[in-house]
Amino acid sequence: MKIKKIIRNNIEIAHIVADEIILTDFQSAVDLMMTANYKTGSKNIVLSKDLVTDNFFILSSGLAGEVLQKFINYQFKIAIYGDFSKYTSKPLKDFIYECNNGYDIFFTNNFNEAIEKLTTAIRI
Repeated sequence: MKIKKIIRNNIEIAHIVADEIILTDFQSAVDLMMTANYKTGSKNIVLSKDLVTDNFFILSSGLAGEVLQKFINYQFKIAIYGDFSKYTSKPLKDFIYECNNGYDIFFTNNFNEAIEKLTTAIRI
């Protein structure tokens, strides 16, 4: 796993790059947050959907809720980018829609959209 620091609009973002799935359970989420923060000083993380276990996208598994709650608890933001079209579950589509209308968790089609969400979604 490599972590690249990106700065846009004076906001630091940790871009996670890896050749394997790294987000598999709540402990891997905590490890990811702490490593990214240690290496970049950032509480904003962007990563490809390909680095997230498919189980995450099956809402009934509870994994998405458990993992994303850790991000909220530790006051991190995350943007996951990629092609989500293979997931046809209406509850998942609704979940993604709701996340994208919030301030902390985003699902986007590509890297640039993910960076845009992390740098413009600011609580007032």
